[in-house]
Amino acid sequence: MGLVGGGKQPKFAPHKVIIWDDSSQKIAMTLEFRSPVHGVRLSRNRIVVVLQNSVHIYNFASPPERISGFETADNPLGLCCLSARYLAFPGRTPGQVQLVEWARGNVVSIIPAHSSPLRALELSPDGELLVTASETGTLIRVFSTTNCARLEELRRGVDPAVIYALAISPSSKLLAVTSDKSTLHIFDLPQLGTTESSTNNDRHHRSGSNSSSRSPSTAANAAASGGGEDSGRQQQQQKWGILGRIPLMPRVFSDTYSFASAPFETGTEPTTTGPIRPGSSQASSAMQSGGVSRGRPPKGVIGWLSDRSLVVVGAGSDGKWERFVIGETQTGERYCVRDGWRRYLGAG
Repeated sequence: MGLVGGGKQPKFAPHKVIIWDDSSQKIAMTLEFRSPVHGVRLSRNRIVVVLQNSVHIYNFASPPERISGFETADNPLGLCCLSARYLAFPGRTPGQVQLVEWARGNVVSIIPAHSSPLRALELSPDGELLVTASETGTLIRVFSTTNCARLEELRRGVDPAVIYALAISPSSKLLAVTSDKSTLHIFDLPQLGTTESSTNNDRHHRSGSNSSSRSPSTAANAAASGGGEDSGRQQQQQKWGILGRIPLMPRVFSDTYSFASAPFETGTEPTTTGPIRPGSSQASSAMQSGGVSRGRPPKGVIGWLSDRSLVVVGAGSDGKWERFVIGETQTGERYCVRDGWRRYLGAG
């Protein structure tokens, strides 16, 4: 595992990455940098280290050999994700994503994902999809890693929010999103092979509107649960009903919303909210603690247990996890409900 020092009394220096061999209970290797480390990602043969304005890739060997490095925009949250084939992290311009393909000799593609700085990004387990969110927190965008095309635009809500986490289910069919609105949202993700034809049909049907967004009915037909969606599932994402079919209406009425949502507890402790601007106290705190504000625990961390269940974890003095399950009524309407919770840290 990769360790980085942080907190008020760090065991390791915040500008070092410690690779810990748990089987032998000792440090296997150490990487040292001139600035604090914001994030570390590991694979079987790669070590990826995220700094404030750069990402560095090493071979997983002893000693580690640096393969390549990339410049990025300010990245105090240490945003970076990797799969067996791809590595994704912020671009040089705020809102852009750099997608690196391992298999083709670190070929880099630039995706203009958002007009404002990134808040979260995630690669699907199969490496086929990239999901992003910006500091605005209203729209979640889904891209194909094969051709970098935008496949879907999902609306979390109308009001701005701070996205805590994005997490894709093991089958790459569902997306879970948490935010400072204390709501867990579950979305269907587009499936490659059906998305292209569905999108082309939708663009023809809605040629006068934004072509990057598919209609709720088209999104439902391409839902992750397979073909042949019944009317109950289609209606779930048509939040505004007939208003979404009226020409020239604002796109908020026809956007694709989550098919299920449920409240989760964020606790009373403060957390990092709003944009982290370079030079601000939040940015300074994030730099000192690897992307998480010192003394402000992370909230809404998502872990999928299966395609039908997941947990949402919150840290802090009252740290707890909550388990949620996704079910379906006899009419085909899907829902998400809390199934249990457990406190793993005492209030004292």
